[in-house]
Amino acid sequence: MPLATLDITDRVATLTLRREEMRNALSIDLLRDLHAGLDQAAAAPGITVLVLAGAGKAFCAGMDLKAVLDDPAAPGILLHSLADLTLKIRALPCVTLARVQGAAIGGGCGLACVCDIAITHADSKMGYPEVDLGVCPAVVAPWLVRKIGAGRARRVLLSGGLMSGQAAFDIGMVDHVVPTAAELDAAAAEIAKRLATGGPHALRATKELLNQLDGSDDSSLVKRGADLSARIVGMEETRTMLRAKLGK
Repeated sequence: MPLATLDITDRVATLTLRREEMRNALSIDLLRDLHAGLDQAAAAPGITVLVLAGAGKAFCAGMDLKAVLDDPAAPGILLHSLADLTLKIRALPCVTLARVQGAAIGGGCGLACVCDIAITHADSKMGYPEVDLGVCPAVVAPWLVRKIGAGRARRVLLSGGLMSGQAAFDIGMVDHVVPTAAELDAAAAEIAKRLATGGPHALRATKELLNQLDGSDDSSLVKRGADLSARIVGMEETRTMLRAKLGK
C-alpha cells in the first residue's frame, strides 16, 4: 500500500500521509509517494481544493531521524525531496488546506505552514524543535517567515520546543482552530466545501499573484536551505545529539 494516498470527491482532493506506525515521519519512500500524489492531483481536472491530512494520531512527526542516522546519504535526499515537495505544494493551482489532527513537528509543521490555509484543534502539538536536536530548520524557515512574519519566526525557530494548537493559532501559524479534535473533521470539511465554490481560474490567478508578491515562486532560498540543513545534519556534533535523543 502506498505511504500516501489521494482521494477525490467532486472538486476536493485529499492527500493523506499513511505511515501511521511511525507517526507519519518523513522517510524517502513517504516523500516519494507524496510527490506522486501531488503530481496526480495537479493533473486531475476539476480539483479546486486539496486537503493535506495525516492518518492516525499524528499529522507528521517531521524528518525520519532514524533513517538520518542509519544512512549517511539519507539527509541530503530527504531534505532536498522535502524542499521540492514544499515548492510543489505552494505552486499547485488549487487551494491547499492542511488538516492538522495531531502532532505537526519540524518538517511536518512546515507542511502545514506551506499550505494556503491550515486548521487544527486547541490541544494539538505543533512547532519546530530542530535546534533542540542540533538540526537547522532551513528548509521550512522561508515558509514560516512568510506565514507569521520574520520577527515571530525568529523567536519560534531559535527557541525550539513545541506549542499547542491554540498557541499556533494565536501567532498566526494556523488560520482556524476548533476546541477539540472531535470537531476538526467537520470544520475542515466545511472550509473545503466553501473553498470549492470558488472559480478555478480566479483561484489559480490569485494564487499565482500571491506567490509573486510574497516571493513563494523563488525556489532558491528553499533549495539553499536543504543544502545548509544537510550539512548541519552531517556534522558529528549533530549526529551525537541525535543518537542521545534516540537512545542509540
